[in-house]
Amino acid sequence: MKNYKSIVNLIEKTRTKNNKNWMDLLRIAIKHSPEEASKVLKKINLNDKKISKLFNQFSKLKKKQVK
Repeated sequence: MKNYKSIVNLIEKTRTKNNKNWMDLLRIAIKHSPEEASKVLKKINLNDKKISKLFNQFSKLKKKQVK
């Protein structure tokens, strides 16, 4: 369990850094090409929603296995 928590903590730290990088990239994209940036962001958002749905399916499967 301790190893699991340390891995989760490392993932969290890495995601925090990467989120900042994403926001920096977003600022640059909007500054230089707001219309194109908006189109790409819409595509990213659609895929993020798909990923969230898949995570929900995964969570449901894990719950069934625990029972």
